[in-house]
Amino acid sequence: MTRRVKNILFIMCDQLRFDYLSCAGHPTLKTPHIDALAARGVRFTRAYVQSPVCGSSRMSFYTGRYVDSHGATWNGVPLKVGEMTIGDYLRPLGVDAVLVGKTHMKADTEGMERLGIDPQSIIGVRVAECGFDPYERDDGLHAVGPDGRYDPQVPRYNRYLKEKGYSGENPWHDHANAAEGEHNSLASGWAMRHARRPARVAEEDSETPYMTSRAMDFMAEAGDRPWCLHLSFIKPHWPYIAPKPYNDMYAASDVIPVVRSENERRDPHPVYREFMDLRVSRNFSRDDVRREVVPVYMGLIRQIDDQLGRLFAFMRERGLMDNTLIIFTSDHGDYLGDHWLGEKDLFHEPSVKVPLIVVDPSPAADRTRGSACDALVEAIDLLPTFLDVLGRDPLEQSHRLEGRSLRPWLHGEAAPAWRDVAFSEYDYSLLPVGAKLGVAPRDARLYMAVDRRWKYVHAIGFRPMLYDLQDDPDEFRDLGADPAYRKECDRLAAALSEWGLRQSQRTTRSERQMLASRGKSMRRGILIGVWDESELPDELWQHYRGD
Repeated sequence: MTRRVKNILFIMCDQLRFDYLSCAGHPTLKTPHIDALAARGVRFTRAYVQSPVCGSSRMSFYTGRYVDSHGATWNGVPLKVGEMTIGDYLRPLGVDAVLVGKTHMKADTEGMERLGIDPQSIIGVRVAECGFDPYERDDGLHAVGPDGRYDPQVPRYNRYLKEKGYSGENPWHDHANAAEGEHNSLASGWAMRHARRPARVAEEDSETPYMTSRAMDFMAEAGDRPWCLHLSFIKPHWPYIAPKPYNDMYAASDVIPVVRSENERRDPHPVYREFMDLRVSRNFSRDDVRREVVPVYMGLIRQIDDQLGRLFAFMRERGLMDNTLIIFTSDHGDYLGDHWLGEKDLFHEPSVKVPLIVVDPSPAADRTRGSACDALVEAIDLLPTFLDVLGRDPLEQSHRLEGRSLRPWLHGEAAPAWRDVAFSEYDYSLLPVGAKLGVAPRDARLYMAVDRRWKYVHAIGFRPMLYDLQDDPDEFRDLGADPAYRKECDRLAAALSEWGLRQSQRTTRSERQMLASRGKSMRRGILIGVWDESELPDELWQHYRGD
C-alpha cells in the first residue's frame, strides 16, 4: 500500500506529564505501545503548551493561536464566535473533523444568540464544539454539588453505565470514580485517601476503554472519506482512581523521587508562595499522599497505553496505520508534589512541558523514525502541521495561524528560521491566589518565555522569575531577584515584549492579500493629495474629465 497521509488521529491525554512514559525515561512505568509509536515517529522533547490549564491550552491546540489571541484565558471562558478551529481549516480540504472525548470548550452562547446562530444547527454545534462534529463529547467532569452539576450535559457514558446495570443517578461518580467504602458506603475518588482502592466499575466499562471503543466505532463507520479524529482521553486527570488491576499495578516503591528543595520555600516569589499554599499543593507536599496517589496516576497511564495497543491493532487490521498521521500529546502536566505544588498552573517543566510524538506514515519521514528532536515546539504548531502534510501551504493562513509546521523536523529537512523562544501564558484571576495577593482580575496574569537555556516568567506587578535550565535543570533556584542575572531578564523581557507586539488580530486578510492590495486604491478612483492632473497617468483620470 502507498504510504501517504489520508487521515489524522489526534490523541490527547489530560494532565499527562512529559516524563511519565518509558520512552521518556521513566524507570518503572512501562508504556510499550506509546514507546512503539515513538519508534515509528519523532518524539519532541521540548514541547510547550500555550497555557498550563485545560481549557486555555486546548483552545490554542484547536485554533493554532496564542491565548491572548483567541481570548479563552481559563476554564469556562468562552472561545468567541468567529475563531477558526481545526474543522474550519480541514473541511474545505474534504477532511471531516470529529471528536471523541474531551475539549473543555465553553461555547460563546451570547455571541451565538447575537448572531442568530441556532445552537442545534450544524453550524451551531460546530461553533460550540471547537469546530468538531461531536461523535461523542465528554469532558469527564460530571460532578454534582449544592449548586447543581458542573457540566449541565448528562454524558452518554452515564446512560451506557446504566444500560450495563450500574445503579445511581450519577454512575460516572458512583462507579467509575468511587470505590467501595465501609458499611456499603461510597469511597469517593474526590478524597485522595481512597486512591488505591479499586473503582466500582469493571475495567472494560471504565472511561478509557469506553472512549477507545467509541473511537473504533467511528473508524468502522467512516468509510473512505478522509477524517481527523480527535481522541481526547479524560485520564490520568483527577479524580485519581482506577479500576482493577490498574489501581494496584504499581507500588510506592515504583514512584520516582519528588523534585523539590527546601530552598524553594525560603523567601519565594509572592505568586509562587500563594500557589504553594493552595490545598492541593499542601496535600501533595505530603509524602503519604504521594505514596497513595502517584501509583494510581501511573496505573491510569498504563491503562491508556494498553487501550492504545488495542486501538492500534484495530487500525492495523484495516490498513489505517499506513495512511494516518498520528499525534500523541497532553494538554498540560501535573506537579504531583514537585516544587511543593499540586495540579498544574505554573511554568515549571512538569506542568508546562508535555509529551509530543508525531508519526508521519509517508516515505519522506522514514529517515527520522525513532528519533528525538529538541527543537522548541509549541502546541500551536500542530494545526499548521496538519495542513502541511495534507498538501496545503500553512503560510497561506499565517495571518491566523501563529504556529509553524513540524513537517521539516518529521522529514529530516532544515527548518528555516525556527523559533528561539517559546511562550506560554496563565490567567490566575479566578483562583484564591489573586484575591490573597490583592491583584485585580485584569492584572492576574503570568507570561513565560523560554529559550535553549533560560526560563523567564513575567508577573504583572511583581518582580520576574528566572531559571537556568542548564545549570539548574530541576528549577530550584529562582534568579529573578539577583542583579547578576539582570542581563538575561532584560533580554527575555525584550523577547516577550516583541512577542506581545506581534500582529495577531488582523485575521480577515492574509499577508499575501495585503501585499496584492498595496497602492491599488488609485486604480479604483481614490486620488489623494494630487495638485495637478499631470502628476498621474491619463488612464486614472478617464472617469473624471466629464467627456
